[in-house]
Amino acid sequence: MDSKDSILIIDFGSQVTQLIARRLREAGVYTEIMPCTGDPESITAAAPRGIILSGGPNSVAMADTPRAPQAVFEMGVPVLGICYGQQTMCQQLGGRVEPGTSREFGRAELEVVEACTLFDGLWPVGATRTVWMSHGDHVAALPHGFRTVATSSGAPYAAVADDDRRYYGVQFHPEVV
Repeated sequence: MDSKDSILIIDFGSQVTQLIARRLREAGVYTEIMPCTGDPESITAAAPRGIILSGGPNSVAMADTPRAPQAVFEMGVPVLGICYGQQTMCQQLGGRVEPGTSREFGRAELEVVEACTLFDGLWPVGATRTVWMSHGDHVAALPHGFRTVATSSGAPYAAVADDDRRYYGVQFHPEVV
């Protein structure tokens, strides 16, 4: 399959990165996984159609933890951040991430509050869906250009979107059923 039909997953050490890849491959999407510490030129050379930033065990609130290579935000392709991936994307683009007062782990009720390409044909505005959360930190302020598209009781920014740049982030784990 041509690399233009591929999705690149940047792995931040999530236990379920392989599951993200498997879900995409089951849907017929060619997928490659690259560590977040990989060479940024490799990201550009891969020329993916989109990029997913995986979850991970670290805290974005700590200065010495992994970040997305800047090349991710310079390619002009859609980017989806999942959990830690959402947090590092928001932090790197001018938002703020803070440590939570408690971890949110397990099932949570997500409410779609605005229409978004991310949920087109899946979840209409007003829909409530059960999702899987596993995080301690949370996005406390969105970067310029982002808006909230879904919330939960423990995550006011459970899903966010910057439609102009095609950047999307979810605090929950859509790969976990």
